[in-house]
Amino acid sequence: MAIHKEHKEFYTVDLEKGWEVPPGYPSGIEQQILAGSLDEKKKIGFRTRHLRFKPGTYTTAPFVHEYWEEVYLVSGDLIVGNDANGNGGEKFGPHTYACRPPGTYHGPFKSETGCLLLELHYFDEK
Repeated sequence: MAIHKEHKEFYTVDLEKGWEVPPGYPSGIEQQILAGSLDEKKKIGFRTRHLRFKPGTYTTAPFVHEYWEEVYLVSGDLIVGNDANGNGGEKFGPHTYACRPPGTYHGPFKSETGCLLLELHYFDEK
């Protein structure tokens, strides 16, 4: 099955519009879908999105999902592996990257100053 995304030429991304809290995320973390979509039930699709953390926002438990995830930290700081109270973990800065296969536990996450991530999510072709 081929993966399809809409055709989009270069355009200015408006970082003030189109943000929403993803299902299951705490307030203070928002996504902006840039292209594509992901159907987790059918295990198909390819999504490109921005994800941003407001300063001081953190998650309390690791994430795991059945799709590939590539993450590029564009700006700010991201702490990986904090505890349920937002303490501890390893801090990363801009221009760092992660590629996670399906089934990989990752997180929890925190940002002290806020951050902007570029993420690619996709399933293996069947």
